[in-house]
Amino acid sequence: MKKLQQKIGNWLTEHLELPPDVVLELPRITTIGQIHAYIENHHGLILFSDNELRLKMKQGYLKITGNKFVLKMMLPEEILLEGTIKEIVFIED
Repeated sequence: MKKLQQKIGNWLTEHLELPPDVVLELPRITTIGQIHAYIENHHGLILFSDNELRLKMKQGYLKITGNKFVLKMMLPEEILLEGTIKEIVFIED
């Protein structure tokens, strides 16, 4: 079923020129250097500490490590993280 949804999503993005992050529910991560990360399309906060942020995604998790982390903004599907970012990793289920 997941493959069918992905094929339909790919078709929609190609033929209707819809953004893939919206149609396929992919995370959109915007970074400003190593000091800010703006993450959209997440499915919930799993872990937050001063050196790690872990978010649930449609398929797996997003893990951001660094230090001196502060959540500047948190909305249902958006987070603004501030601190020194060292690594961004996608972890599959």
